[in-house]
Amino acid sequence: MLEFQKSKKEQPEFAPYFAAQRLHISDFSLGFQFMWHDALSPEFAYAGGCLILREFYAGRHYFHYPLSISGSEAEESAALDEIERDCRDRHTRLHFTNVPKSRLPLMLGRYGADCLVTNVRRWRDYLYRAEDFTEYRGKARAGQRNHVNKFLKTYNGWQFRPYEPSDEAALLAFLEEYGKEQSEKGYLAREELSETVELVKRLDQFGLCAGVLFAEGKIVGFSVGERCGDMTVIHIEKANRSFEGAYPMLAQQFARAFCGDGVRFINRMDDAGDPGLRKSKLQYLPCEIVDKFNILPRRAIDGISRLPEIATPRLRLSRVKDADAAEYARLARDVVRNRYWGYDWRTDCDGEPEDEYFLRSAREDFKRKDEMPLGIYAEGRLAGEAVLHRFGYRGEVELGVRLLPEAEGKGYASEAMAALAEYAFMKLGLECAEAKCFRGNKKSAAMLLRAGFRPCGEDETYFYFRKTPEM
Repeated sequence: MLEFQKSKKEQPEFAPYFAAQRLHISDFSLGFQFMWHDALSPEFAYAGGCLILREFYAGRHYFHYPLSISGSEAEESAALDEIERDCRDRHTRLHFTNVPKSRLPLMLGRYGADCLVTNVRRWRDYLYRAEDFTEYRGKARAGQRNHVNKFLKTYNGWQFRPYEPSDEAALLAFLEEYGKEQSEKGYLAREELSETVELVKRLDQFGLCAGVLFAEGKIVGFSVGERCGDMTVIHIEKANRSFEGAYPMLAQQFARAFCGDGVRFINRMDDAGDPGLRKSKLQYLPCEIVDKFNILPRRAIDGISRLPEIATPRLRLSRVKDADAAEYARLARDVVRNRYWGYDWRTDCDGEPEDEYFLRSAREDFKRKDEMPLGIYAEGRLAGEAVLHRFGYRGEVELGVRLLPEAEGKGYASEAMAALAEYAFMKLGLECAEAKCFRGNKKSAAMLLRAGFRPCGEDETYFYFRKTPEM
């Protein structure tokens, strides 16, 4: 499993990945992660040479598209492998966010057409050419140019310079006054302003660039940006609207001061669905409104509402009957037999449960879409259980089988496993059936070979097997 760590708001460990990113997404920046840390509870891990961010929002984990410092798609694919494996092992759903448009073909090729793809308009970033801000050239930007000229003529003693620690008291007073005007804009606006105040105290710590606009002897504008690859992300831009032209003046002066030396683009982030902010951002004529795709891959089990019935020459695999709850409990309670099953019910249950507990738990597993538990019936009697579980996102599933003592030695296990694999291939459309057994379980290894599975690896604990439709 991936080893996720809680991201530290004050000490981001993954700064090099953000500094090197070429995906032009503002979320992949230190300032964004700091300002929305409390809302998103981010965690991080490393795999395949990539940084993997995971956030928790609205009751669900979201994996960000993995970041490779070199931009290697091979490294990104390796990281995606690890994310999928982690979700299978933890029985959690795989949901991606912040997938860039350039990687959408890779993701759709990986997961096929059976996935939910969204691209919410209010969270898309506005990307501009840096050179368009330094001069506001052309007829289309005459409005911004005129506002700047108005500011220059009106406020002769204006000044723009990099922020200095000695400015902190005056800046905090400016932000407090600014906040009074924004107090009615709702939660997001209030949260953003609160985090702005916190970020001011850590500008040097994060290596951010900040500038202050003065007029009539006081602060009338403040902006903070961060270099990420060939773009600068504008995290904060606040100005006093009573000073006509303050916003376009602030934006231009910031670009002139901080957006040289290889900076090709300026990312002014999203509009959060605010109509006024959207209008303003569009007036600056973005060269691109950056797509941020959410992708929810679906697994074969997600479309199954009822357990199937599978017939073989001697067996019937189907939903365990209520009347067989006691026999199913006998199978589940058999500690000796289940030492090779890989799960001990006692880890999740205090005391001795009633017989119905085991059958009820199996059905709840199916309801959660964790697994498909089927009873193995021979001559009308429950002989064991066959399970399809650990459904993957690229046509994989793991199979397992266990039998009651009196049903062993008759070839039922290999017959059930072969039937399960056939069902997975022909009915569910899967590409690979996986199985494993403990290294000491020679009977299980032989059974898998008889069922048509082939060895594909081993570790200190297990032998691994696989079967494909071609085998």
